[in-house]
Formats: sequence, structure tokens, C-alpha cells
Amino acid sequence: MMGGRYAHAKQFRRHHRQLRLLRSRLGRIIRDIRRKIEGQPALEEAFALPLGRASQIRSQQQRQRGWKLYSFHAPEVECIGKGKASTPYEFGVKASIVTNNRRAPGGPFVLHARSLPDNPYDGHTLRNVIDRTETLTGRPIERAYVDKGYRGHDAESPRRVFISGQKRGVFGSIKRELRRRSAIEPIIGHMKAEGHLGRCYLKGRAGDAANVVLSAARRRSG
Repeated sequence: MMGGRYAHAKQFRRHHRQLRLLRSRLGRIIRDIRRKIEGQPALEEAFALPLGRASQIRSQQQRQRGWKLYSFHAPEVECIGKGKASTPYEFGVKASIVTNNRRAPGGPFVLHARSLPDNPYDGHTLRNVIDRTETLTGRPIERAYVDKGYRGHDAESPRRVFISGQKRGVFGSIKRELRRRSAIEPIIGHMKAEGHLGRCYLKGRAGDAANVVLSAARRRSG
């Protein structure tokens, strides 16, 4: 707690001192447990996983490359860059939500939802999401409206995809529909706040995938 407060106040020397103190205490606990279970195969096997995670947490650095462990009890959690000043990062698993663009009674309808583990680039998921949505609904998608995170996407028909803020080729009904792209934001907000999408209580990647589908189903029925 003190380390977080020092970092928020930009007092980084005190912040790093608190981190060193925590690492020293965690190292003592790890070595103490290993000394006490040495020569006992059953205990060594039982403590192998938690001690491995504790060693990973103790050794990893802020700007290191590769996989990092952010949660002891949920190792599948990833750091997702939001690009917002208020919340630059979120910790969890990415999810893709597709809704209709046209106005409908009761608001936009969730057509497709799935989790995206391993924190992929948004643009590299668009082709798969469009194909799955067309398969699920049985209708071809005439036009898709996405946010700026999908620049450099891999859609099969790129002329059907319009990015927020785009000027080229935007006129008439397309311009009106592109303004309605932001209508998906309150849907995501409601799913996070009321549909348990904001925090998953199910275990593992399978639990994350089920949680997204259940949140979307609740939105459909609600």
C-alpha cells in the first residue's frame, strides 16, 4: 500500500525502497519454506507450484519482456493498455463485443461476444470476429464500424470496415452510422457494471470465456 502511494505521489526512491523491502521479505519466506520441506517429496511436490509463482513474482521487473505474472491466484490475467489518462491499464483478459448499428427497441443487441486470451492486437482479430458473427446470425455484415484500435486490421473486405475518425469514403448514411459507433460504449459499461464482465469469478481461461458469453446472454435477455 505504501509503495502504491509513493508511486502515485511520484516519490520513486521511496517507492523502490518499499519494493526492495517486500522482495527481501518474500525471499526469506521462500528460502525458509524450502529449508523446512527439504527431503520430503510429498511436501516438495505440494509446494512446487506456489513457490514457483512466488519466485516469478520476486524476480520479475517492471519493464521486462515476455510473460509476467500479475495475479498469484489467476495467472492468466494480462496487462491491457487502455490509452486513457484516467485508466492507462487494465488487468484481465480482452473481450470482443459486436452489436447492431441500426437503432432498435431496447437498445443495441449483442450479436457476438468472446474472450481473446494472450492479449492479441485488435486489428488481427477482426476477420475472425466478422466470420463468427456472420455464422452465428446467418446474415452477411454489410458494413462494420470499429474504433481506432483496429487500424491495420486483417478483414477480408477492408472497404466494408470504417474506423472511428475516418474521413475517406465517409458520406451519407455511412457518416451517420459511423457516429453511432460510440453507442456500443454504454453497452460495454452496463455489461461490466451489471453483467459481471468487469470482474470474473470463474476460474481459468475457460471461466473467462464462459463469463463473456454469460454476460452477453444476460444483456440479450435483459
